[in-house]
Amino acid sequence: MKIAIIDESAARAAVIEEGLREAGLDDIALLVERHGVVAELERLAPDVILINLENPSRDMLEESFALSRALARPIAMFVDQSDEASIAEAVDAGISAYVVDGLRKDRIKPVLELAVRRFHAFSRLQAELQEARSALAERKTIDRAKALLMKRRGVDEPTAYALLRKQAMDGGRRIVEVAEALITAENLLGGSL
Repeated sequence: MKIAIIDESAARAAVIEEGLREAGLDDIALLVERHGVVAELERLAPDVILINLENPSRDMLEESFALSRALARPIAMFVDQSDEASIAEAVDAGISAYVVDGLRKDRIKPVLELAVRRFHAFSRLQAELQEARSALAERKTIDRAKALLMKRRGVDEPTAYALLRKQAMDGGRRIVEVAEALITAENLLGGSL
């Protein structure tokens, strides 16, 4: 597992690195310069990102949250102090683990494992949500095409669906593709749904 540590303090970064090495993890990149960090992370392509902010300013937190949204990777953030608003923003930004006043080398590996697990769980939920949204959109398209066929051909819903299904099978296409083509043709020919 390749891990990137972002910390402007080399001494604090050394604590994290030592905790990782003691846990048997040794593919570690230290980034102490925040300028150009996104490009550097894209180049390194780490599996996990650990960010340590001693006393984060509002701008530093926003930058870290933007980083989390831009990179699809587990991110664990260590901060010395925080408030409820910052914690809520961290969760909303997709920070996988947000640890307040807990930077000790013996806690690094459990926090890393938590971040990875939470990231994967969140990713699965996002994929399921996207799949459900896509299925709903396809269902709406098919329903519009059935309504069009029912109106134009004077058939009932099961017959309209059967027509769509037969056309899809005959053409080796998905039903939603046939439905989209039918709706597009209707719109081009000046019909309205």
